[in-house]
Amino acid sequence: MTIAMTKRAVLGALACSLAATAGPATAQDAGWEPSKPIQIIVGFAPGGGTDQTARLIASSAQEFFPVPLVVVNRPGASGTLAAELVAKAEPDGHTLLVAGGSESTSVPNHRETNYSLDQLKGVLRVNREHMVIVTKKGSGLDSIEAIVERAKENPGELAYGSSGPAGVLHSAFLVFANEAGIDLKHIPYQGGSPALAALLGGHVDMTIITPGDAAAQVAAGTVNAVATTSDRAEQIPDVPSLSELGYDVNVENMKGLVAPAGTPDEATEYLRSRFKQAIDSETFATLASRANITPSYLSGPEFDKAMSDMSNSIAAALEGGADESESSAQ
Repeated sequence: MTIAMTKRAVLGALACSLAATAGPATAQDAGWEPSKPIQIIVGFAPGGGTDQTARLIASSAQEFFPVPLVVVNRPGASGTLAAELVAKAEPDGHTLLVAGGSESTSVPNHRETNYSLDQLKGVLRVNREHMVIVTKKGSGLDSIEAIVERAKENPGELAYGSSGPAGVLHSAFLVFANEAGIDLKHIPYQGGSPALAALLGGHVDMTIITPGDAAAQVAAGTVNAVATTSDRAEQIPDVPSLSELGYDVNVENMKGLVAPAGTPDEATEYLRSRFKQAIDSETFATLASRANITPSYLSGPEFDKAMSDMSNSIAAALEGGADESESSAQ
């Protein structure tokens, strides 16, 4: 059983035990109310980070809703198939998407999609995952300054591995390269784990991993954790952010709920209010802790702004020509 599957099983089992002791749902406000099950669409396969967030918030929030909350996995095309489905769904408050990552902020800047970010409307942000740039121990690339210096001496020779083309990890490196005025070679892999394996095997010079993985790899003496791509992460508090080092980079993997843009305000407020109650609940705190998920709430408009700001920075990096050198991993 994989770690992701184990986490998913923990979420399901613990949610059932906590729901059995939960108090009654809160009284419904006047105005809009759901009239059928609410679908929470996930653009990735079961067991991954996006799926874990969906099941966490659905399990925690069910007691606050009079209708079932149903998680539906629609994987494909880096989450864009699910995003298109929700963007074009009936804006009646009954179809939501777990968004904030590649499908929202990154992929539409790299290639044409059948939807745009402005066709989605934030309900709330649930959590965010910091991203950490790491290099192989002993490579001499033990700081951002060392990376920039070597890249300027050898344009286009330093290579970074990502979890796939057009994804948020790919885009984080593009924004950094654009800010630093350097050329880097992109080598995409089919996931973050193969990219890390390529780094440890000496096939790429750097990649991005989660703070928890970075802390473990640093403790094992295999990597240098040189910077985060947003603010500092609590799991590795001594690792600076790129912005602290003088590079205007704020890219991270966010997870939250969005609805079709035409969804009435009273519906999105109803949804936000009840999902926020879930985030504030003991059930959520317990499940999130067990799954190693750190809450990071934003209201709908705040979540919209965070996604828009990130998307704009990625678009600017692409316009700046930061994606000039790319190879395919075998």
